[in-house]
This record gives sequence, structure tokens and C-alpha cells, in this order.
Amino acid sequence: MKKSFVLLLLLGIFLQLFATDSKKLTTQEFPQTELKKQKMQIASMVAKELSKNLPQKIDTYTSLISITNEDATLVYTFEINSGAKSDAAIIKEDHSRMQRAVTKGVCRSSSRFLEAGINTRYIYRSAKSKKRLFVFNITQAQCEKSQL
Repeated sequence: MKKSFVLLLLLGIFLQLFATDSKKLTTQEFPQTELKKQKMQIASMVAKELSKNLPQKIDTYTSLISITNEDATLVYTFEINSGAKSDAAIIKEDHSRMQRAVTKGVCRSSSRFLEAGINTRYIYRSAKSKKRLFVFNITQAQCEKSQL
């Protein structure tokens, strides 16, 4: 009986100490400036690592030229080789379709980054003229909105 009482008493003390420590841990907040620095470092490391194999042909018309970071945003730059199609025609005819496809793909493939506050920007430019055709900025909020 004494052993059981002592065991229960020790268990109670241990649980109380553990509960007190966990309250301290859950109420402490990671400083926003440190969090922002950490996101920027992660984005920089990811961009550096993924850039090692560039440029890379994606499909018949598209090549991934560079991956960089701007603060905590990963910036992917693509070139589109459109053949005889003009830049104006690409912008007019392909913008909406590409934006939906790119957003859907990024929301699926980069969900962990987006959830952590590391955003994504896709820049498409003409391989011939080097003119910027599209820019798609993708955030976690956009992914949540597109699922509705």
C-alpha cells in the first residue's frame, strides 16, 4: 500500500511538472524577425540546391532557366519557345489556362513550403524576345481559395 501511494505521489508530481513545462513551451512565441530570417534562409538554400541542374527542358515549348529567392519567395523563371506564335497571342490566349494549371500544380507539389510561409512566383518569358509574358504569385491563401 505504501509503495502504491509513493508511486502515485511521484507520478502526480511528475505529471504536474510536465504540465507546467508544457505550458511554458506553448505560451512562448518564436520572434517574428527570427521566423522571417529562417524562411529566407530556407528559400535561399532550396533555390541554390534546385538551381544546380539548370537550365532544364520541361516540355516541347518550356524550359526552366533559373530558380532564385526574393526574401521568403521562391522565384522560378521559365522561357517559352512559342515558334511562330506572337508574344501578344500567348498572353491573350494562354494566360488564364496557364494560371489555373500552375496554381493547381504548385498548391499540390509545394504545399509544405506554402504552409510554412514560403511563397512561390512563376515568371514566364519569351525565349525569342525575352519579354515577360506571365507572372503568377502563389500563396497558401490562394491554394485554400482555389479549393473552395
